[in-house]
Amino acid sequence: MNYLSQSWLIDRRHALRALGSFISLPFLECMVPLRAAEKAAESAPRRSAFIYLANGVHSLNYQITKAGKDYEFSRSLKPLEKHREVITPISGLHHPGALSHHHNCISVWLTGGKLGPSDRNTISVDQKMAEITAQHTRYPSMEVAITQDSLAWTADGVRLPAMRRCSEIFASLFEEPKGGKTAQRRALRRKGSVLDANLAEVRQLEKKMGSEDKGRMEQYLTSVREAEIRTRRADAWLDTPLPAVSEADRKRTNRDIAATMAGDYFRSVYDLMVLAFQTDVTRVATFSLGGEGDAISIPEIGITESRHQLSHHGGDAGYMEKLTNYDTFAIEQFGYFLTRLAETKDLGGKPLLASTMALFGSGMSYGHSHGNANLPLVFAGGTDLGLKHGSHLDFNQGHFAGYQLEKPSEHYGLCSRPANPDAHMSNLLLLMAQRMGVETDHFGDSNKVVAL
Repeated sequence: MNYLSQSWLIDRRHALRALGSFISLPFLECMVPLRAAEKAAESAPRRSAFIYLANGVHSLNYQITKAGKDYEFSRSLKPLEKHREVITPISGLHHPGALSHHHNCISVWLTGGKLGPSDRNTISVDQKMAEITAQHTRYPSMEVAITQDSLAWTADGVRLPAMRRCSEIFASLFEEPKGGKTAQRRALRRKGSVLDANLAEVRQLEKKMGSEDKGRMEQYLTSVREAEIRTRRADAWLDTPLPAVSEADRKRTNRDIAATMAGDYFRSVYDLMVLAFQTDVTRVATFSLGGEGDAISIPEIGITESRHQLSHHGGDAGYMEKLTNYDTFAIEQFGYFLTRLAETKDLGGKPLLASTMALFGSGMSYGHSHGNANLPLVFAGGTDLGLKHGSHLDFNQGHFAGYQLEKPSEHYGLCSRPANPDAHMSNLLLLMAQRMGVETDHFGDSNKVVAL
C-alpha cells in the first residue's frame, strides 16, 4: 500500500490477503494505482460470455423481419425488449465449414473451423481471448455445459472439459480445496513431475517414430504443454486467497439441475458467471444449454420432450408450439443474465454489462432440416468497448426477396442456404476478439470484421 503519498489507495491482492476468506472484493476505485487514474478506462477489465442454444429455433416465430432501429421484436425475442438499447439481434450470418456437417454445429460455433472426417478443429474465440486475459485472473476461462460438450477448443483442436453442477462450479471458484493449500500445492507439484517424466520419455520415443506418428505425438505434446501451463498457473495463484461471497450469493448460486427446475438452474449458472466476472476470477465464460442431440426438457413449462425431438417436428403443430415456448424460455433466461450484469456495479460504478460482451445463439437455424444458414444470434453489452446497439443487424438484406414467414417452405430455404455467402459468423467473432484486445485481423474463416 502506498501510505506515503495517498493512504487511501490499496492494492487488491494485499486487501485479499489481509481479509482472507471473509469478504469478496470487486474492483474498487481505490485499487487503481497511484497516478494511474487517467489510464483506468483503458486498463479496466474486458469480459466476454457465450451462450449456446442447440438445434436452432422455430424460425417463423423467431425471425425479425425489419432491419435497423425501428424493428419490432418477434414473439420468441419479446423477453429482450426491455434491453433494446444494449442488444443487437443479428440475422444472415453462417459458418461455411458447418454447412456440410450439421452434427458439428456446436463444435465450430466459436471456432469458425471446418470439420470434415479428417479435419481437426481450430482454437475457439473464447480461448483466443483467454490468451490475453489469463495473465490477470486466477482462471483463464470458465466452461459450463449441461452435457459434456463445452464450447471451448484449444489451439491444437482439443475440446476443454466443462463443469455442470453449480455446487462444483461454486467450489472451484470460491472455496479452498480439501486439505488446504499445502495439500493442493503438493498435488500440483506431483502433477508437474508426472508431466515432466512423460515429456522426457516421449522425446526418447520420438527418435524411433515415422512421420505420421510424430504428427500424432506433436498433438499430444501440445496438450502436455498446455497442462503444464495450467499447472504452473494454479500453483502461482495459491498464495492469493480465493474470493469469498455473501451468504445470499452462496444460496443463489448453489442450485443444481438434478435438484431443481431448469429455470432455477439456468439463473444459477448466470449468477455464477456474474459473480466470477465481478470478483475477476475470470474474464471469459461459455455456457452450453445442451448439445445437438441431448439438450434437456423443461417440465416446468410443460415440455417433457427433448429439444432435439421438438426441433424435428415434421410440421406437428403441437411440437412447433412447444419449440417456440422453449426458445422464448431460453431467451428469457438470457435476459435475466443481462439484467444481472446491468445491475451489478463494476469499477467506477458503471454496470458490469458495459464492459462485458455477451453472445447468445445457435450454430443451427432450422433443426428439422439441419439448416445452418441465417443463424439466430443476439449480441449484447460492451458499450464501454465501443459497441453501439439498438438495431437489428441484417446481413440478408439486399441479397434475397424478403422474409416470407407466411410461406414456411420458402423461409426454411433461407435457413439452409445463405442469402449472403460472404456473411460469415467468424466476422462477428473477429470483432469480439479485437474488442477484447486480441491483435489480429483474421479469425477462423473471417473475410472482414463486422461493423457495429
